[in-house]
Amino acid sequence: MRAFPLAVKRGWWDNRGPMTASSSPPRHSSRVGIGKPLRRLEDVRLLTGRGCYSDDLNLAGQAYAVVVRSPHAHARMAAIETQHARVMPGVLAILTGADYVADGRGPMTYSPAARHPPDISLENLDRVPASASRQYPLAVGRTRFVGEAVVFVVAATLAAAKDAAETVRIHYAPLAAATGAAAAALDDAASLLGEGGSNLVLDAGVGDHRATEQAFAAAAHIARLSTWVQRVTGVPMEPRAALAEFDPASGRITLYAGGGSIGRPRQDVAAMLGLPQDKVRVIARDVGGNFGTRNSSYPEVALVAWAARRLRRPVKWTGERQEAFLSDHQARDLKVEAELALDAEGNFLALRSSNLSNLGAYAASFVPLTKGTELMSSIYRIPAARVRARAVLSNTPPTSPYRSAGRPEVMFVIERLIDLAARANGFDRVELRRKNLIPAVSLPYCNPFGMTYDSGDYHAVLDRAVALADWDGFAARRAATEAGGRRRGIGLGAYIESQSGAPQERAEITVRPEGIVEMVVGTLSSGQGHETSFAQLLAEWLGVQPESVRLITDDTDRVAIGAGSHSGRSLRLASITAHEATGKILDKGRRIAAHRLEAAEADIEFADGHFTVAGTDRSLDLFSVAAAARVDASLPEELRGPLAGIGEVTSGVASFPHGFHVCEVEIDPETGAVEIVRYTAVDDVGRAVNPLILHGQTHGGIAQGAGQTLYEQCVYDSNSGQLLSGSFMDYALPRAADLPFFTTAISEVPSTTHPLGFRGGGEGGITPALGVITNAIVDALADLGVTHLEMPVTSERVWRAIRAARGQ
Repeated sequence: MRAFPLAVKRGWWDNRGPMTASSSPPRHSSRVGIGKPLRRLEDVRLLTGRGCYSDDLNLAGQAYAVVVRSPHAHARMAAIETQHARVMPGVLAILTGADYVADGRGPMTYSPAARHPPDISLENLDRVPASASRQYPLAVGRTRFVGEAVVFVVAATLAAAKDAAETVRIHYAPLAAATGAAAAALDDAASLLGEGGSNLVLDAGVGDHRATEQAFAAAAHIARLSTWVQRVTGVPMEPRAALAEFDPASGRITLYAGGGSIGRPRQDVAAMLGLPQDKVRVIARDVGGNFGTRNSSYPEVALVAWAARRLRRPVKWTGERQEAFLSDHQARDLKVEAELALDAEGNFLALRSSNLSNLGAYAASFVPLTKGTELMSSIYRIPAARVRARAVLSNTPPTSPYRSAGRPEVMFVIERLIDLAARANGFDRVELRRKNLIPAVSLPYCNPFGMTYDSGDYHAVLDRAVALADWDGFAARRAATEAGGRRRGIGLGAYIESQSGAPQERAEITVRPEGIVEMVVGTLSSGQGHETSFAQLLAEWLGVQPESVRLITDDTDRVAIGAGSHSGRSLRLASITAHEATGKILDKGRRIAAHRLEAAEADIEFADGHFTVAGTDRSLDLFSVAAAARVDASLPEELRGPLAGIGEVTSGVASFPHGFHVCEVEIDPETGAVEIVRYTAVDDVGRAVNPLILHGQTHGGIAQGAGQTLYEQCVYDSNSGQLLSGSFMDYALPRAADLPFFTTAISEVPSTTHPLGFRGGGEGGITPALGVITNAIVDALADLGVTHLEMPVTSERVWRAIRAARGQ
């Protein structure tokens, strides 16, 4: 991997344009290159209906599939009657889990313990029973959550498939179910692993137990919090869909399915069906939202491929929104008991916590638990810490990484603890945080869990956030609000998140004579603006216009290596590979230009897309050089052919985006209704490729954080395990009218662990939002004696808290 100098200083970008802090914002030579707020190139196509999503794809002669799902949270299947369905008009196949196993096919390919450096290693992680992750695409023997796939019905038309599915009769013997983590962890809870097996599949410790206990024994103040960060679902714009076709001549399956990547479903489907990977091709066009919950390969992806191979015709399945609520992977669901120890002056001494993660029916991923645990101390100096990290199975859909996996939960906890400590002991909330921030001179800094933060200026970010939010002017705004009969509160909080992800990435870049630069890379956009940001990288380094760049990420026949988009890896790794590839292109181009211009190679300069003989006006543009490489027979053999370069990277080194957010709310004391009236965010991304896109990413993240804080929750009946919030009539999302215009600013302190200084910027909006908004709500009610409110902080919860406080 090549190392590149950092031609960038620390600076700021706010959502009104560049703003000078203690130094100037980075300057770039290219008019449309790195650092420019270029409007997204893909938006015209997407907003005018020219996008192509998974359900838009159809093949001649395709059949249609419907999934029959379990109505029980936990039940044995005594028998499945399909005789009537099999003889209905248009029915092509009725497939069960028994058929799948008899066909020699394998289970889902979850790797819950898989970690990418530098993620912490939990004790006992190697003792997790393999059966905890053994899910078949169709349930075998028994079902473990409401909505689990049981029968796959394939027919010539969708209507015929639905009609046949209605006639399938499954004889269930219901079993006891547990949907909450605490209930599922009890010794007498019904086991999901079989007779006598515990649902608690991981019980590990991280940190220094002895030092933590000693610090708590010496503490002058201890703040305590018992809370549950509730379960939510991802609700992407586009429900999942999959289409597969089988070529009998080659024995190859082509799968059309959007998600987090194309490489993972190829690998997973090949493994499940027992095929070499070169016998599976995956194509994904546009992806309408992901947020992480679509990164795993779902049962339906394997089922359409399996069915297409059996039937020798294409098979398509498109999920409905109700199915998404029932069967999509869900997120969060962390029960926490935490304490923060302080000395008499307010210095943080130690943190201890018990974190219980609800995995759902199958252990799909420990990433939210591990990534949250390792950063629980945030950007504060906490000398000692100890966390007991546990994971339990329950009769609910699996949980998996969801935007900023695991970090919003623990940032909520630490920021609530700090506010509790401040109020209980008379500390100023801002000064208590400022006092305990890690100073810039201490970076890189190893936190008490062994994670080493790269770089930053946390005090400057706090100061900027407080200034932009006009913290000092809050008292006047509160007085004006209270004069109108409402309550007003302000809250703040910090965050840090780690970005690592799958370490390998590759970029293949080709300059075509017709004026196109083609970039093949193994990431996959689900709305992050890759077509624009990646093009800006090439505009910076090759001097081309972004509109000339063609990004190819959607076909495993073109993309040799790549793990998709997760953990903020896309631009962070693609930028390294693209820079390496463009460097090779320029090296070759300089040699070709020297030959064509009859000059010494050392005299050839490159700028603004042109190779020029130094001190003269003799030059060739990049595309002319590409044409010469293809047609000029006088060139040396090694210079002929496409003007192209390949870059590869394998990097397990993380970067650590961070920031401070401030929120103000108004509350109607008669109804408990909460309104967010101001929200300010300052996020450090290392180096901004496109500030406009970064501001948009922050806005979306804040909206998701507001959704979880105020509205969203997957509610299950504790006795039957039925999902009670299975539609948008019952599961509330924030709307545009519920949110104010945000004030957002970007800090740029280059990452020291990335050769170009980049950190990701797609997850910072949501990571602190839960704690920040809740802190503001509690502040509005603090004079009534309210010290904490659980999420979602609905109007009813607020109303009841106000009534209870007045009653006391």
